[in-house]
Amino acid sequence: MSFIVFLTLALSFHVCQAQTPQQQFLAAHNASRAEVNVGALVWDNNVAAYAANYANQRAGDCNLIHSGGPYGENIAGGSGNLAIGAAVNLWVSEKSKYNYQSNSCQGGECLHYTQVVWRNSVRLGCASRTCNNGGTFVICSYDPPGNWRGQRPY
Repeated sequence: MSFIVFLTLALSFHVCQAQTPQQQFLAAHNASRAEVNVGALVWDNNVAAYAANYANQRAGDCNLIHSGGPYGENIAGGSGNLAIGAAVNLWVSEKSKYNYQSNSCQGGECLHYTQVVWRNSVRLGCASRTCNNGGTFVICSYDPPGNWRGQRPY
């Protein structure tokens, strides 16, 4: 009897610990924002609907083309199943190329990272789609957008 109770509790704990994609996107972003003392993003269903609509448009080809929409935006793609955390980690990995003192990218791209931690961006919406070619397209939209020339992200 005690084994069944233990197993039930263990399974309940595991289910409670599972995160939705929304929670995964927020957790990955907010961990990086906390490192530089920037407030947490909140999920916004309108921004998420925009991201989902654009991800659906890209599902046919998985091309990394920006939407040109009203939000700040990071996109990523992979040839297989690109996990949410892996996509956000790609953007955050640019941190080492951002120089706060000069407010510039040095030695490569850093604008994906600065959008993740942009202090004035407060709402997030993201989507991930499996493409017809078997790849994955991931988009995160930020409201209001960041990366304004001459301004620091934090």
